[in-house]
Amino acid sequence: MNNLNLLIVEGNTKEDTEIFIKAAGSSASENLKKLLLKLEPSAVIEIVHPGNETEVKSTLDKINNYNGIIFTGGAMRITDQTKEIKKHINFANECFNHSKKILAICWGLQVCVTAAGGAVYLGKKGAHLGIASNVEINATGKEHPIYKDKKNSFNTPAFNFDEVTKIPFNAKILASDEINNVMGLHFHVKSSEVWGLQYHPDYYYDQTVNLTNLRKQKLLNSNYFNTEGDFDDHILYIKKEEKKLKFEDRSREINNWLNFIRP
Repeated sequence: MNNLNLLIVEGNTKEDTEIFIKAAGSSASENLKKLLLKLEPSAVIEIVHPGNETEVKSTLDKINNYNGIIFTGGAMRITDQTKEIKKHINFANECFNHSKKILAICWGLQVCVTAAGGAVYLGKKGAHLGIASNVEINATGKEHPIYKDKKNSFNTPAFNFDEVTKIPFNAKILASDEINNVMGLHFHVKSSEVWGLQYHPDYYYDQTVNLTNLRKQKLLNSNYFNTEGDFDDHILYIKKEEKKLKFEDRSREINNWLNFIRP
């Protein structure tokens, strides 16, 4: 069996990466790489930072070498439309031109949706702060290979303030919850195929707890919680869920995607 050649697209800036390392122990891309190697020990994995023009040029020169591309989560907000964000969107567009199989996680989903003509805005029903509860796979999702052997309703690590509000042309919603209508998405764009998730099969709950704790004051100031007691109860809820979640169940979507991209 040939080794899988994978490209991870880091979704954070250098500054945001430093914060993520405090919470997760490594960057988002390195954290994902560890998971991929646990699922696929023989995989050859490279990482690219879309804001680094030298890295981008080198990566695009050998883009046909990769069996698949994964866009990671990140702390930026699409609506800010900074130069860095535009570079992420442009890189996604470049990938679309090369018949790639793409897995887009959280921020990665928002980047790929925007690049494909969709839209992302602030979530109208709140945010996922460390966890998404009662994600429901719809009839279309039950037939999709990303959810093979997945429970029809599940809780999962998640962290996002924004949501997909307009899906790309001919995209299919695969899963939803009470906060975001688009939790799982499938679409073709140009010559590429994207499987997208608005949650984190690549994170452990303790990492999202740490991220939530690091943002505690901002979350309280923004009224995501009424009191510190409400915040503490939320953290306790995530920690209880942590004890229930098995690695195989949490990472199933990524494992299914790896099986999908095998040559």
